[in-house]
Amino acid sequence: MRLVTLEDVHAAAAAIAPHVVHTPLLPFDSGLWIKPESLQPIGAFKQRGAVNALSRIPSEDRARGVVAYSSGNHAQAVAYAAKILGMPAAIVVPNNTPQIKIDATLAHGAEVFVVGITERESRAYELVEERKATLIPPFDHPDVIAGQGTIGLEICADLPDVATVLVPVSGGGLISGVAAAVKSLRPNVRVIGVEPELAGDTAASFAAGELVRWDAHDRARTSADGLRAEASELTWAHIREYVDDVVTVSEDEIRDAVKQIARRTRVVSETSGAVAVAAYLNRDLPAGPAVAIVSGGNIEPTLLASILG
Repeated sequence: MRLVTLEDVHAAAAAIAPHVVHTPLLPFDSGLWIKPESLQPIGAFKQRGAVNALSRIPSEDRARGVVAYSSGNHAQAVAYAAKILGMPAAIVVPNNTPQIKIDATLAHGAEVFVVGITERESRAYELVEERKATLIPPFDHPDVIAGQGTIGLEICADLPDVATVLVPVSGGGLISGVAAAVKSLRPNVRVIGVEPELAGDTAASFAAGELVRWDAHDRARTSADGLRAEASELTWAHIREYVDDVVTVSEDEIRDAVKQIARRTRVVSETSGAVAVAAYLNRDLPAGPAVAIVSGGNIEPTLLASILG
């Protein structure tokens, strides 16, 4: 299985540069900086991978459009990328997707199909067959992984002495790309994945040394709605090759991290985006400067209000 290379990530950086924000590193405390991908136009890192993948679709295939399945942020990302690149988009989301993410996807001009939580992939493949469209999966694609890896390039450029990078984990596209880039540039930097305890299948896989599958309904228990997917063979291969550890955090620790991010940095984070900070606050980590990727900020206002109290 071919893994994404540093050259792939540099090529992605050139392709997406006109359409994404080089997000800053913001000080959280004396040992941690956050990378607020919530500042992207769609409010999440997924824009990077989506723009890269869509930009590589051959011109003769673009009129037939793209199809994606997603728990929310990839939906918005593909809809946004399709809009700016002039392609129709159809997006399949599970029925537990926050309405704020569905509304944002519709606002970018995409069609949205809401299905049961175990049906989103099968419905997406049906649409691909019906429309002869191009499927853009949320993480199981080298162009998507390379796009997400551009975050790693920016971290290494902006904090050359970084010692640890903390990355939220769901399907594994983000950590695959970031780890491939960071380890290629700074082999001694530790890359640590973070999952909710209630969706800790990748942590279980890491401990077992092989993919461990959890039922989708079990993974759906976490409030971190963007972290309910499971790793693919492709992302697991990257995790096994490049990642130093995968840890989990509790629901209470996630909610507290959302609050701490808002109070200390004035950044809004969704629950999924806060897990890396939760790990920094609650787990023993290696010494040295650390960066926590805040992967998105698309949180339901009522949930944010309940957390901030």
